[in-house]
Amino acid sequence: MLTVGSTLPAFCLQAVTSLAAGHEFQALTHASHPGKWRVLFFWPLDFTFVCPTEIAAFGKRVRDFADRDAVVLGASCDSQFVHLAWRKSHADLTDLPFAMLADTKRELSTALGILHPTEGIPLRATFIVDPQGVIRHVSVNDLSVGRNVEEVLRVLDALQTDELCPCNWKKGEPTLQVA
Repeated sequence: MLTVGSTLPAFCLQAVTSLAAGHEFQALTHASHPGKWRVLFFWPLDFTFVCPTEIAAFGKRVRDFADRDAVVLGASCDSQFVHLAWRKSHADLTDLPFAMLADTKRELSTALGILHPTEGIPLRATFIVDPQGVIRHVSVNDLSVGRNVEEVLRVLDALQTDELCPCNWKKGEPTLQVA
């Protein structure tokens, strides 16, 4: 699995970016958001149970990420057509303010090393990538356990301080000073 200090692999994937007829899909790449932090999170499959709770939670906090100069990108190995159908049919997903990447060939999830060894689907992995394309944080959960969006925001805040942040540090609290 790629980890902290690795470069985000190059990719070009179709994504659902809108529900407007004729504007649903867009190709996005590793370079689509120059100068921005990226929070890239994977879920196992569309039309499942834990996944929409996470996706909706990221959607509700997307403004908080934007306030931190970060773009949220979600991904699974489902096609862009399945993503679109899910968004249209699930009340919590219809107004998602971020792109849903379709890693149908599993190229990005394979390059990141996050495919479940027996199921062949992405684990619940979250990557925080800095504006230079360097992975600065990785978190991976088992298929059955959802992640905490508040914690992703906390880690992003800490990374953006470029300082030493103690355990349980939150934005606005003092950082550690080296004597």
